[in-house]
Amino acid sequence: MRLRYETGTATLLQFAVVTILAFINQISSIVSTCVKNDGDCVSNSLVSLVLVILVAIWFGFISALGYAAQDKRSKRLARVLIAAEALNLLISLFNAKHFPNTLGLITSVIDLALAAWVIMLAWRLMRANGGCVVTGNARTRATTTRGRRRPILTEPKDRL
Repeated sequence: MRLRYETGTATLLQFAVVTILAFINQISSIVSTCVKNDGDCVSNSLVSLVLVILVAIWFGFISALGYAAQDKRSKRLARVLIAAEALNLLISLFNAKHFPNTLGLITSVIDLALAAWVIMLAWRLMRANGGCVVTGNARTRATTTRGRRRPILTEPKDRL
């Protein structure tokens, strides 16, 4: 399946992947904190739980926004989706530059790639102006090879 404008599917995939990676990162953080300091284990666990919940809520909102933009083919919703994904892109870029461990770097790179992919899909959806989304040569081919209308041949009523 080639995704050209399916921002709903892309944002749902992003929601699932980013939430799972955030959960894995926070479990890793909890384990490393509990091994080093017994006193910080409970507080780190609570903060990690809140962080995973906030990530799930944010990407759930983005997923709903992606489905709404795709369903309504709204230029305005596509712009809002692009803005939200640009924010995700900036945060992921910052996290990639300041990664605490290899898992954090991998997560940030995956987040960057998914945000860029959703931005590209939303951009195509926005440029389509509510119409069919076409890419590359399909647009120029459709505008240059217009066929003429053919007359509709009908049988006279007396022949039936």
